[in-house]
Amino acid sequence: MFANSFRFDSSRLRSAFAPRKPRHPLLRLVFGLVGLALLCLLVFFSVFVGAAMIIAGVAWKLLSQRGKPVATRDARVVEGEFRVVRKPVLPLSH
Repeated sequence: MFANSFRFDSSRLRSAFAPRKPRHPLLRLVFGLVGLALLCLLVFFSVFVGAAMIIAGVAWKLLSQRGKPVATRDARVVEGEFRVVRKPVLPLSH
C-alpha cells in the first residue's frame, strides 16, 4: 500500500504540462493572434539587434583605423598570385 501511493506515474506528470487548446472558438482565435503577435515582436526586435551589431562592428572598425597613416602604393604595380597552367595533353586523333 505504501509503495503504490508514492509511485512515479509519468502519464500524470506529462498531462500536467501538456498544452491544451481551449474549446471556445473565439478564445482559440485570440490565443492564436497573441502567439502570432509575440512571434512578430520577437522577429522585429531580433532584426534591430542584428542591425545594431553590424553597425557597431563597422563603427568599431572605422574608429580603430582613424589615426593610422594610409600606405601609398605605386599605381603601376599590380599585385597578385599566379600559377602556371600547363597545356592539357590530348590523345592523338586518327
